[in-house]
This record gives sequence, structure tokens and C-alpha cells, in this order.
Amino acid sequence: MEKSHDQIEYAGYWIRRFLCGYLTDTRNLSGNTVKAYRDAIRLLLTHICQKRHVTADKVLITDITPQMVLSMLENLEHTRGCSVSTRNLRLSAFVALAKFVASQCPEYIEWCRNIRNIPVKKAPKNFITYLEKEEMDALLNMPDKSTEQGWRDYVLLLFLYNTGARAEEAASLQVKDLTIPNGKGLPYVTIKGKGSKTRRCPLWDNTRRELRSLIGEKDPDEYVFVNRLRQPMSRFGVYEMVTRHAARLSLEIPALKQKRVSPHTIRHTTATHLLQSGVDINTIRAWLGHVSVETTNIYAEVNMEMKVKALLNCEIKGGRSTGHYRDDRKLMDFLSSL
Repeated sequence: MEKSHDQIEYAGYWIRRFLCGYLTDTRNLSGNTVKAYRDAIRLLLTHICQKRHVTADKVLITDITPQMVLSMLENLEHTRGCSVSTRNLRLSAFVALAKFVASQCPEYIEWCRNIRNIPVKKAPKNFITYLEKEEMDALLNMPDKSTEQGWRDYVLLLFLYNTGARAEEAASLQVKDLTIPNGKGLPYVTIKGKGSKTRRCPLWDNTRRELRSLIGEKDPDEYVFVNRLRQPMSRFGVYEMVTRHAARLSLEIPALKQKRVSPHTIRHTTATHLLQSGVDINTIRAWLGHVSVETTNIYAEVNMEMKVKALLNCEIKGGRSTGHYRDDRKLMDFLSSL
């Protein structure tokens, strides 16, 4: 059906095509990525409606101005308390929408250029948080393994530590994703990561035993980690489980109160401990499913223990010489002969 000129003026026309067609069919982005774009655009539309005193269906594509976007981003950061990185992620969604509109309708190329010129805000560089080996071992010992839920929590924590999986990846794990040979053979898990990318991670013997016991006689299409209602755990359920046990552990280890422990903290812990064990950075990149090794390099920067060892290797041995160069007769004779 041919689109009318009045139709293409409305933001709703483009947003629908962007979210329901371009991102899913052309870009083949994951459901979580599409939801992130949707939430960003929803926040922007709400902001425009409040400023313009109109309903969402009356918002024009040209109402999305650089000034309006910046106003919304400032509100996001200062009123809602979002981080700079979250602000920049929201901006990237608006830029993607602008690019799509301009590619379909040349009349909006200049409008797109103005949106794309909105600067990305420089975020302060924060060090990542990870657990020391003793802290991770203590966290693994927190669940009560004598109960069904406590045992599941232990196996889930062990799986997160072994694989460095994200909360979403662990929650969506199915029995068929596990390869656990009965006899000899390498046990491993196939993880479906961000952007529909998959990777394989080897499993420790302990992880293999606990997972085999947990899945029992489950069918291949069943989920490995389920809640009390026998429904698949959500990523929020995984997050709640980790933070609950970390909060209890912080009563025993006060230093943990300074760390924000989450499933992603365990992911950072896996990468850091692999690096400390001598695993090369490219292997860690593949282990975590990073596209670029630059993303993985952050672990090399934060590892203070390895920095200290490197510094000791470079330390100059011996004390400072107290003699003067004039007292070195061989040197003075050499200089006089020149």
C-alpha cells in the first residue's frame, strides 16, 4: 500500500516499521535488543508528549529535535538517576531510528544529520568489580545444599562461575545445550549469547556431576534451572538469587559490602581468575563470547596482583652506588684518551 505524505510525517508510522520490521527482519536483532530500543523510544515519546502537550499518536517525526532529545537525556540522567552509559545507550537507539528513516525517505536526511550530531557524553572510567578466590569460594558455600532450592542455587552459582555466563544465558539454558558424556569425553555447554551468537565452554568435573544430578531425567527441551513453580527462571530471578546470597555473605565478610555483587560480577570474576591462572586473553575472549579482544582487555587492566608481580620482575636489584664518576680511573683514562 502506497504511503501518503501525511502518513510519513508522524513518528508512529516510522517507529512501528523500525521496531516491527527493520530490527527484527532486516537486522535480525535479538528480542532483548529490540526491547531495549523500544523502551528508549517510549521514554522519548513520553517526554515529547509532556513538553508538547499532545498524545503519542500526534507526535511528528520532526518533533524529535536535537534539543528535545538532549532535554530527555538530561532528565534521564539527573531525574531518574541513570548512568552516563545508559544515557549513551538510549541515544544510540534514537540515532538508529534516524538512520532508518533517512534511508527510507530522503526528505529527512538533514533531520537525520542533526540527530546524529548529538554528542555522546564521555563517561568516567570505572574499575570492574570481581571477587577474590576466597570470596568466590565462600559465596559457593552459602546455599543450603540440603534443601532443593539451596542445591539449585549452588549448582547455578557454580555454573555461572565455571562459564562466565550472563544471567539471561543461564536462565535460558536447556538440557539439550549440555553435552555430558557418560564415559570419556569432554563435557561442555553450548551457550546462546547476545546477538544470537553461540559459544562453547568446557565444564569442570564438579560442574558436570552437579548438572547431571540436577537435570536427572528431564527432556532435552526442558530448562535446566527452574523456580519453585517449576517454571524457567528469569534473568531477574538469577539476579535476585546471587544478590540474596551475597548479602548474607557480607555479614561474614564485611569487605563485600563495598562490592556490588551480581551475576555480572561473577562473570568478571571468571575472567579475572582465568587471567591469573595464565590463560591467554584470546581464549578468555572466546570463553566470554566477546566480539572484540578490546572488550576483554579490561581484565588485564584491573588485576592488581598481576601488576605487582610484573613490577617485581622489573625491579632493579642492588643498592645505589655511592662513588663518583671521577673516582673511576679506568673511565677517566678512557675519556682522556679520546
